[in-house]
Amino acid sequence: MNFVTCTLGEICDEVEGIIQTGPFGSQLHRSDYQDEGTPVVMPKDLIEGKVSVESIARIGDEDVARLSRHKLRTGDIVYARRGDIGRRALITSREAGWICGTGSMRISLGDSVVHPVFLHYYLGQPDVVAWIYNQAIGATMPNLNTSIVRSIPVTYPPLPTQRKIAAILSAYDDLIENNTRRVAALEEMAQAIYHEWFVHFRFPGHEQVAMVDSPLGPIPEEWEVKQLGYVAEQVRRNVKPDEVDSKTPYFGLGHLPKKSIALSEWGTADETKSTKLVFKRGEILFGKIRPYFHKVGVAPVDGVCSTDTIVIVPGSPEHFSLVLACVSSKEFVDHATQTSQGTKMPRADWKVLVKYPVIIPLESILSQFNEFIENTVAQIQNMIFRNHNLRRTRDLLLPCLISGEIDVSDLLIATEGGDNA
Repeated sequence: MNFVTCTLGEICDEVEGIIQTGPFGSQLHRSDYQDEGTPVVMPKDLIEGKVSVESIARIGDEDVARLSRHKLRTGDIVYARRGDIGRRALITSREAGWICGTGSMRISLGDSVVHPVFLHYYLGQPDVVAWIYNQAIGATMPNLNTSIVRSIPVTYPPLPTQRKIAAILSAYDDLIENNTRRVAALEEMAQAIYHEWFVHFRFPGHEQVAMVDSPLGPIPEEWEVKQLGYVAEQVRRNVKPDEVDSKTPYFGLGHLPKKSIALSEWGTADETKSTKLVFKRGEILFGKIRPYFHKVGVAPVDGVCSTDTIVIVPGSPEHFSLVLACVSSKEFVDHATQTSQGTKMPRADWKVLVKYPVIIPLESILSQFNEFIENTVAQIQNMIFRNHNLRRTRDLLLPCLISGEIDVSDLLIATEGGDNA
């Protein structure tokens, strides 16, 4: 197979493409952002090769017109040019017309020499990321400029082979994305059931149950109002850095998900040399610093976590589902926010959180709720491990496909557009 090696800049010049940084801070101020408008893609929004809109900033039409040279097109790659170098996202039709933001870089090379999906995967190879990182400027906050990005060496096969490689790797990401959507749907359903049964009291058979007064207002007859400390406790198993294997799964606050109970990403204990907390599979992790109160989930493995995490254990197995649904609810997060203490970095206090009111239903209702939530968590964790296996397989294939070690040039593979190349 014939491979060509050149720089990204040489490809850019050949196709009259674009490699440019996003607007500088003097062009786009925090005061320009608004609740509605065109999204602005910054490094924090580049997650798993896609653009996340979870906390994306937006600007109005006047600013969009002023920054029109930074508009993104389908097939562009947005690359983080400072901080967490290696973050990137391939722009799809959904993001076309959005703005490349401050701290990001736009790579727009069309598809006549390198296929954008192929290039997206190429730039994600660990050795390529390491090469780019080594060229970055700055010790505390690595930065890239257009000269560095233009100098990135790219080795690529003919376009038909690039499309096949892109199709193979994209198939893995499509499966991962499908599983991720299913996880989100399951989580949404779990919270909906919790609110339906324990907030609005529309549980199975509620029509035949009388309501009685309680400290929280009317609740179903024979149900009880208790405090969180009645059904759950905090466990603190401190461990020093030299007391834990470096490859032990590690959850920092950055690994905990937003508004999700699925802990699908984790690192290893060697990421940080600080004291950690030991947790066991099935225990609940809750980020206790104010910006992270919405980060909560069920541990899918044994491991260690940041000491800025509260490890929560139900007092008995039958209360697991109730505790999980409670501490992951918006109402509990709001309570943790309102009762947090500290000025620079407010933290939740477990001694305060244990007083949060929890409604305990009749055993028959609790049993039904447990069955539903436990099955939901099991399904979620099953898909988490499926995704880990898919990512591992994809990442093992990636360098072999792109280097030609695995030759796919003669294979019949359906590629973009529905053709068999």
